[in-house]
Amino acid sequence: MSHGTLPAGSLEDVLERARRVPPMSGFPPVDELLAWFGTLAADHPRLVTERRIGTSRLGEPIPMFSIGSGQRSHLLFAGVHPNEPIGFRTLQHLAAELVADPDLLATSGATWHLVPCIDPDGTRLNESWFADPSDRTAYSRRFYRPAPAEQVEWTFPFAYKDAYFDDVIPETQALMRVIDDVRPELMVSLHNAELGGVYYYLSEEVPGAVEALHAVPRTLGLPLDVGEPESPAIRSIAPAVFHMSSTRDEYDYLEQLGMAAATMVGGESSSAYARRHGTVSLVAELPYWSHPLADDTTPTSADYADVVRAKGERLVDLGATLTALLEDARPHLTLRSPFLRASEAFVPMMGESGRAELLRAERPGLRRAATAAEVFSNEDVVRCFRLRFGGMLLRALDAEVHAGIATARVRRVADRARAVYDDWVAEADSLTGLAVLPVEKLVGVQYGATLAMSRVLAGRGGPATAGGAS
Repeated sequence: MSHGTLPAGSLEDVLERARRVPPMSGFPPVDELLAWFGTLAADHPRLVTERRIGTSRLGEPIPMFSIGSGQRSHLLFAGVHPNEPIGFRTLQHLAAELVADPDLLATSGATWHLVPCIDPDGTRLNESWFADPSDRTAYSRRFYRPAPAEQVEWTFPFAYKDAYFDDVIPETQALMRVIDDVRPELMVSLHNAELGGVYYYLSEEVPGAVEALHAVPRTLGLPLDVGEPESPAIRSIAPAVFHMSSTRDEYDYLEQLGMAAATMVGGESSSAYARRHGTVSLVAELPYWSHPLADDTTPTSADYADVVRAKGERLVDLGATLTALLEDARPHLTLRSPFLRASEAFVPMMGESGRAELLRAERPGLRRAATAAEVFSNEDVVRCFRLRFGGMLLRALDAEVHAGIATARVRRVADRARAVYDDWVAEADSLTGLAVLPVEKLVGVQYGATLAMSRVLAGRGGPATAGGAS
């Protein structure tokens, strides 16, 4: 076996396990998820241990379940962004397989530390669409994503140039303690995207990783997403495999554009924090829906700079539209709901993102033919943000209406916002070619990618040791 690679037989075993994920539908709400893990621990007391690692902001205990007693340490956590619940099913399937298959547990040589839901408070605000995630409009209308300063993934301490962040929320503090305690060799933060194809983030380039990560969605018949990365600051390792998103890199990119970078970034990621222990971090991003253009690299007649510029103009317009609605209602809003706090953060961010794209469109090197995937992904970012953040602003306004405390001004703004949102929904619904992806295939990608990375790292020469350079 070459250094850090995956033997063919081992890869085929991983792929076969990914293909065997049974049919699934919907996602479990928090109470059901935690009850499932509690039953697993009760049924397998010698193999599964449970301990409380922290408390949510609303007072809910956050448990972690550890399976096995291997020398290697693997840490996985779901619910990092509470609108991304595929990881709940992934952890259920992984845990069930680890307790049912002694060979799988023994082969890994690991203790598997699983946090089923790191943000129960935020997750509860998405549960109304968990039973049927197939409808993009229904999903977006009931969507909730915390303001950046309230997100677990992006509230780790950060200090760089003129930026400083130390307002660490309790859920992130819990995760920090766990990372420092178990010092994981492999850490998987379970995220998912919405529409497109499969793509990954890795904290470092690991020999053999790209080939294995590409093989997993291929064996499940899912496309890679070769369109636009989530941020121009993100560096590519291979098609649909990127270096882990970094607040430091984002700061440098915004600074190069001439923007006020220190006011536009917040905390760092779990991956950046875990680097002190030599941890390799993986994120597998999966969509609920796919589209034929997600992996279409055919050059088009569109100029890439023009595609970026058009996206920037639409994002600026989106920001202006949402800002006008929010500012009209703000003096009369009395409930500091999570939806309002999130809207106050994301609404101005739309305009800032648009202005950054307009500046990027003028940079040298962008005058080239855009691929079909790039055209599609740039256009769909606008659709996605309209549905997401328009829907959240409506939830903020409706909270006042449903509580019976909305003034006449707030009710009028809500009616206007609903009319604008209905137009955005109609535009999004006109998109043809969307396919709803089976949940078991999405779980298969996260499960297979995790097993593949575990085995690739095992080929680097044995279990991770405590300590490591920062």
